[in-house]
Amino acid sequence: MRLPGIAVLLLGGLLATPPALAQNDPAAALLGVELNKFEQAENGACRAFFLFHNRTGHSFESFEMSLAVFDAGGVIDRLLTIDAAPIPVARTTLKLFEIPETRCDAVSEILLHDITACAMANQPATECFGLISLGSRTPAALVQ
Repeated sequence: MRLPGIAVLLLGGLLATPPALAQNDPAAALLGVELNKFEQAENGACRAFFLFHNRTGHSFESFEMSLAVFDAGGVIDRLLTIDAAPIPVARTTLKLFEIPETRCDAVSEILLHDITACAMANQPATECFGLISLGSRTPAALVQ
């Protein structure tokens, strides 16, 4: 199932982060992806708020992630493909996606299964796994 971003908010410039934190801090990676918040929607979906911290020096014109959502028992509940593009250079971007028919408190983990599209502006498609760092501020881990 492909879910387009249903809300986008650009959050301005970024603060410098010491290089020693870059390996464990999504905000310090070349492309940090952080699962920042869950919110239960009235329609029964779980809204997932993702922050994308882009320090690559390039904007992304395409960036799609294939995610496996695990339930409270650790069993894969569903697979989703989310389109996070565009991701502007030197910005932190907030993207909101819905996980249909899912209670937020039932999500134990989200696995970045694949990056199905990744292209920087005016550049050929590239392998993005080496550029990203994942993190979560929710009870559910975001892992690869």
